[in-house]
Amino acid sequence: MIVEQPSLFTNSDSTLASREHLSISESALKEWKQRIFNYQKDLSPLQQASLFNWVETDPNAIDPFKLPQKNTQFWRQKTEDEGTAALYFVIDYEIPIILYIGETVKSNQRWKGEHDCKRYLLNYRQAHYDYQLPSTLGIAFWSNAPEKTRDRQKLELSLIQRWRSPFNKENWTTWGTPFIYGKK
Repeated sequence: MIVEQPSLFTNSDSTLASREHLSISESALKEWKQRIFNYQKDLSPLQQASLFNWVETDPNAIDPFKLPQKNTQFWRQKTEDEGTAALYFVIDYEIPIILYIGETVKSNQRWKGEHDCKRYLLNYRQAHYDYQLPSTLGIAFWSNAPEKTRDRQKLELSLIQRWRSPFNKENWTTWGTPFIYGKK
């Protein structure tokens, strides 16, 4: 079953010449990013003390913008280490907004091979290039994620719901996204 993504734009705002190309106006792109920024800017992490290790299970305690930044092509670097269980955040640091949230059992291996988010980023980057708009795409890993897959996925979903990251399918009806189409 193919899930069709709802469009954020009217036919006058964007035209889909084929499933391989989507045109978005500069003003629509700027407005889309600003709406996401306006929502996410107020989600600062809670600062509270606890006797328990609540940070590992509380999505309100993780600040993705304070994690070490990596290039989105990090997976091309040679490394013997496969990495650890982690949550990761794909961020445009220019505005800044979180575009995608994911989880992995091997942080240094996650993006090798196919991943839909890589295509979304390519389309996002191209739209910025077309209008000569700045974007600073990066990825940040939070390595304190639970080792157990189900626990990690539960925390991932909580973060997706909290930040409403637009490239995660759970939020397509909230933001729509013009970036899912394009060459695979």
